[in-house]
Amino acid sequence: MPKKPNIVLCTCDQLRAFEVGCYGNEVIRTPNVDRLAEEGVRFETAITNFPVCMAARSVLISGQYNRSCTGGVSNVHYPSRPGDVNMPEYPDFGRPHLKLPTLPEVLHEFGYYNAAIGKWHIHSWPDEVGFDYYLIPRVHHCHSGQSFTENGGPEFVPAGWSVDFEAEQVEQLVRERKESDQPFFLYYNISPPHCPVADAPEEYLTMYSPDEVPIRPNVDLTVPLKNQDYWFKVYRWDFRYYNLHLPYTEQLPEGYSLRHLIAEYCGVTTWMDEAVGRMLRALDRAGLSDNTIVVFTSDHGDNLGSHGLVQKGGPTEESIRVPMVLRWPQLAGAPDVVQEPVISLVDLMPTLVDLVGGEIPDHCHGHSFAPVLRGDRGTSSEDHAFVETANGVGLRTPTHLYALNWEGPARILNETPTCFYDMTHDPYQLNNMAGTGEQRGIAEVLDRRLRLWHEETPWREAS
Repeated sequence: MPKKPNIVLCTCDQLRAFEVGCYGNEVIRTPNVDRLAEEGVRFETAITNFPVCMAARSVLISGQYNRSCTGGVSNVHYPSRPGDVNMPEYPDFGRPHLKLPTLPEVLHEFGYYNAAIGKWHIHSWPDEVGFDYYLIPRVHHCHSGQSFTENGGPEFVPAGWSVDFEAEQVEQLVRERKESDQPFFLYYNISPPHCPVADAPEEYLTMYSPDEVPIRPNVDLTVPLKNQDYWFKVYRWDFRYYNLHLPYTEQLPEGYSLRHLIAEYCGVTTWMDEAVGRMLRALDRAGLSDNTIVVFTSDHGDNLGSHGLVQKGGPTEESIRVPMVLRWPQLAGAPDVVQEPVISLVDLMPTLVDLVGGEIPDHCHGHSFAPVLRGDRGTSSEDHAFVETANGVGLRTPTHLYALNWEGPARILNETPTCFYDMTHDPYQLNNMAGTGEQRGIAEVLDRRLRLWHEETPWREAS
């Protein structure tokens, strides 16, 4: 029997689709992600199902919407430490979330060796949800002086940049698995371009001129962001500013502006892309590229000043739209680009299980895109993706974005929409049609679809 394909699921953190060359960005250099797209399949409209780190990653690894796999929790909390709202340094004990078999647990049934390297940010430890090996940093974000644990062993701080150290460990794992007859699943998580954007090699910080970086039309450079200095420092230094207030984080470079922040974000995006390249070259050297499914995506995007907003979390295109490419040379007849339907993170588990010949678990909420990848142009799943946020729920179709907020803490949806956009004619969300009566027929269809999903998709109370 031929060996099942290896799988590398590579995510980065806080990368929106618009900052990648294969999605049309002509300034930021991402040759390795672009190579994956050229050699594989690019999904034009890919969506995160919850634009916050832990929630998105829980969806991805479980194949369920966040309300079902975590009970709607958007970040890690310490049940053993009530009232502690600081970002936890490592996962907590037990398995309060992800109660049903995860992607690595399902793959284990098919004989896979499962490894996780890089950012984790899921409530449980990796071995509790199906990983045979893991090397993860603290959840606290930094790229220098970062602490790691290998399989729960003693904490250590490797020399140099954490991004480079993790890439070295990926290269080593690929070398070691080269001689094995057992297929492997590698869950490789790269932290950039998530902040701290200033904690990076100088070559990337100065790679792009602030005067030349692309500015989206929904960014108004003439109006300062709310709490702008605070957010600039958070973007540049993350917890070393907002939590520790280390003196060097308190000062911004002279004349620092949103353009400078975006330039640094672009630089660490290229740094992330180089880590992707190291992984791809390791597969090439080991002779494993032909029989390895490689997926590249992000957990969510970043507003970066669009609509006057920072970070992520809401139903904006900048927050929910992510890159997604898949390469497997053995796929016959796969399209170069999937324009429709919309794919989302919840679809990855059923798609990967389907591609390796497994049976998709009944608890998966997503749809398999394997038929589309195999060239069946007439076969597709639903054409839309659902998005959860802390304030409500949304629906992204190939042409529209529709969202409803909670009426109150009882998870009852408002009667009227929060936003309704025609993404074909208004891709920058400058004309909110909610409540205007415009395109009323489409709005009514989307409203019914979203409310039905809300009624039928169960909540699991977090323990």
